[in-house]
Amino acid sequence: MMHGLFGSLENLGGIARYLSEHYRVYSLDMRNHGASPHADDMSLAAMAEDVAEFLVSESIDSAHLLGHSLGGKVMMELALSNPERIDRVVVGDIAPVDYGVPRHDDVFAGIESLDLSTLTKRSQAEEVVAHYIQEPAVRSFILKNLVRDSNGGYYWRINTPALKSNYPKLIGANRDDTHFERPVLFIKGEHSDYLTNAHKGEVLKRFPKAQVKVISGTGHWLHAEKPELFAKLTHNFLQGRA
Repeated sequence: MMHGLFGSLENLGGIARYLSEHYRVYSLDMRNHGASPHADDMSLAAMAEDVAEFLVSESIDSAHLLGHSLGGKVMMELALSNPERIDRVVVGDIAPVDYGVPRHDDVFAGIESLDLSTLTKRSQAEEVVAHYIQEPAVRSFILKNLVRDSNGGYYWRINTPALKSNYPKLIGANRDDTHFERPVLFIKGEHSDYLTNAHKGEVLKRFPKAQVKVISGTGHWLHAEKPELFAKLTHNFLQGRA
């Protein structure tokens, strides 16, 4: 399992707990996020290779994959690049396309607006970042990456410079020179524009056995808004019942 941009493995914790009743679940922090190492390169291919190396290190010959948003792009890239190791794939509200237009300028502006050398409490960060990130839920999500060091100061556990410099790669298209023949489930938030009918051709080009389920009343954060339904749809699909 892999989270999305600016996130960590904690974001899919509820889904992981549900699925762990039926599977051995591994939740991963992608590079430059959470507790994973920082790196200059953040191409989809490089991050897919990270997961491939993890499978080898754990002696996992065959696995299902689940990823939300950017994590979904990484898992799609892995399935396209290493199909022999992958059984089924669940993609949370993202398409394998080049989105082109940046969607996170406000987030980067909010992060870069903080002077960490003068920050003494989290409420100060909240006040500053609120000028750039209007939605409280998104602001809270981003500020989970602001953590204290051993001296009581603050630092960002995400590698913001790498995220910003690699951003065009992160919103870019997945490889389209091959395809994955096994089943793939795309789970879409009803009100999200990250996955639409306009993406159908690009999806089927890479994943001819793809199917789509829509969770009503949700947006891009469908896994957080209706985690039990997201988990049940995933479980049914992995069991071949969807």
